[in-house]
Amino acid sequence: MNYIEYTFILSGNEYFHQDLLINSLAEIGFDTFEDMKSGFKAYISDREGITELIDQIGKEYSNMFTFTFETKSIPHQNWNEVWESNFEPLRINDRCYIRATFHQPHPEFEFEIIVDPKMAFGTGHHQTTALMMELMMETDFTDKEVLDMGCGTGILAILASKMGASQIVAIDCDHICFESTIENSLLNNVANIKTLCGSKEAIPEQKFDIILANINRNILLDQIDRYAEVLQPGGLIFFSGFYEEPDLQLIKEKSNVHGLSYISHKVNAQWVAAQFQSKG
Repeated sequence: MNYIEYTFILSGNEYFHQDLLINSLAEIGFDTFEDMKSGFKAYISDREGITELIDQIGKEYSNMFTFTFETKSIPHQNWNEVWESNFEPLRINDRCYIRATFHQPHPEFEFEIIVDPKMAFGTGHHQTTALMMELMMETDFTDKEVLDMGCGTGILAILASKMGASQIVAIDCDHICFESTIENSLLNNVANIKTLCGSKEAIPEQKFDIILANINRNILLDQIDRYAEVLQPGGLIFFSGFYEEPDLQLIKEKSNVHGLSYISHKVNAQWVAAQFQSKG
């Protein structure tokens, strides 16, 4: 599968407007973003109709800002080379060190995770992934049954395993993400992650102590009812992939309808990771 690299430049390069644009692009299928000094790059699998959808987004925001973009095709076999040239190791809360196979290990960190994304979302560099990991490291995962929805590279599932989870089910509808999670589990010597390819219909009929869902607002709103069905009474759920305004309030309202109580949230550059708990 080939990918298309879009380079977006916004009028005035206003940061909040950039986040609005990124959010809209994520909703139409863009799954990886890279900040630049004068804009950002975004990646999506090559398929028809993308330019028309981007034009529609431009019309929706035309009274707020304008943007231009350029495109470049990236053959699938060249993605690792592109990614390796940009990927830097990442430290989160001085407890977790995320690196690739070509970086030096740092065993002094409590948790060290090796990732090879292969065009899958989730190296930890995006605000939502980092925020989710921060919430996770404030939580006891010992002997917990965990569901990771929209698992991407498997980075959150791998962290859950390293934090003591007994069993993790990791699900993603993208086959590249499915394969990436399996390969990264092997890289990290993690054997208790069951990886499935699919969406909410793939969630098994069992109960989970903790659910991780870093996707986007619209998918979360569609799937919250299913998450609530499989969450243990008193269980925790972490949501991310959306903005503080207006998305968080929508997530709160839908969660409350399905018996999930808001606890707290973290914010980074308007992106949010929020924690909820089953009222049961």
